[in-house]
Parts: sequence; C-alpha cells; structure tokens
Amino acid sequence: MAKQEGHRRQSKDGEVEMEAMEWQLDPGVASKLYDAFTIAGLRVDAIEPGRALICSFTVPPRLMDASKRMHGGALASLVDLVGSAMIFAGGSPTTGVSLEITISYLNAARANEEIEIDARVVGIGERTGCVTVEVRKKATGEVIAHGRHTKYLAVSSKL
Repeated sequence: MAKQEGHRRQSKDGEVEMEAMEWQLDPGVASKLYDAFTIAGLRVDAIEPGRALICSFTVPPRLMDASKRMHGGALASLVDLVGSAMIFAGGSPTTGVSLEITISYLNAARANEEIEIDARVVGIGERTGCVTVEVRKKATGEVIAHGRHTKYLAVSSKL
C-alpha cells in the first residue's frame, strides 16, 4: 500500500504551513506497479547468450499519449529494461547502473500494434557494458526507435 506523509506547522505569525508531502510505498509495491503498468505482456522470442535478445510486445492502449501514439517514456522504459536484460544475458554478474541512455525516435507505434525489440551487445567489460536496442513494427520491420544504453557494472558501486 501507499501512504502519504506530510507535516503541518504553525509559523510565527500564526498561519499553518504545510511542508512537502511525500509518498511512502511499501517494499515491492513500486516495482509491481511499474511492471503491471509499463511492461506487462513483454515476451522473449529469442536469445543468443552474449550477443542478442529479441522480444515482442503488443502496445496496450494505456501507453498512448494524447496523439494516440506510444508514449516516448514507455519506449524509453522498454529500451532501458531490455538493454539491462541484454547486459545480464551477455555475461555480466549484475545489470549495473545506467551511465547513459540515448534514444532516437523515428516513428510511432499505435495501440494494439505488435512491436519487436532487438537488443545487441556492443561490448561488455569488467566495469562497463554497452548495448544497442532497436524497436521496430513487427509487421513491416519499420524502425520506431533506436537506442544505445551504457551501464556501469562494478558490483561494489554505491551509485
């Protein structure tokens, strides 16, 4: 569950002031909400350990923006998630933390359209790893977005 925390206090002139409100989520709730909202329905179609990961996804209407296209933030989440999974499948003992993520948005996906997410290893070293992630319309192969994801992989990181 979530609960809202905040504090009221009285100022010197007698007015009630409200400090910043903060939402506190029970452990695991945020990730479950994220998974259910953003990536529910993501399917792994093929994997070549150390090289490539191919997934497919039917775009749900909940991920549409005001212009009825898949929201750029939802596409970025897919690039992040599938890119991180490819780092792990590529042999890293950890998925690390993002150093950079760049995405070129080239086209748009619509509700209920089937898309394909293709992640490939650029390189994985002791401390960093880099993958490319391409999102395409499954029916036509038309590129929707192209991303590059670089991660810091040191296990002892405090980032």
